Amino acid sequence: MLKIRKNDEVVVMRGKDAGSKGRILEVDVKTKRAIVEGLNLVKKHQKRSAKNLKAGITEKAALIPMCALALASKKDGKPVRVHIEVRESDGKTRKVRVAARTGEVFD
Repeated sequence: MLKIRKNDEVVVMRGKDAGSKGRILEVDVKTKRAIVEGLNLVKKHQKRSAKNLKAGITEKAALIPMCALALASKKDGKPVRVHIEVRESDGKTRKVRVAARTGEVFD
């Protein structure tokens, strides 16, 4: 079970965008990397073709390693470590993500 999922608010911990916040758009489970909205932008040169009628230089969000991301707390917006707990509700047991510092549940 991954601790960071799509649509989570995260803080980048290192790299050129360190300290920036963004929302997860996509998660690649095999390589353990994620695309964060508006962060880690790279320039891509595109040639005009039948599919792509517009040529030029475009900016595209690149993958960021999950180890460089931390979930942002909903209470104060600071990065928090997360651990998995098994909790029981309505007679069913399920795994939930819990912030280590604040104790808030993310699921």
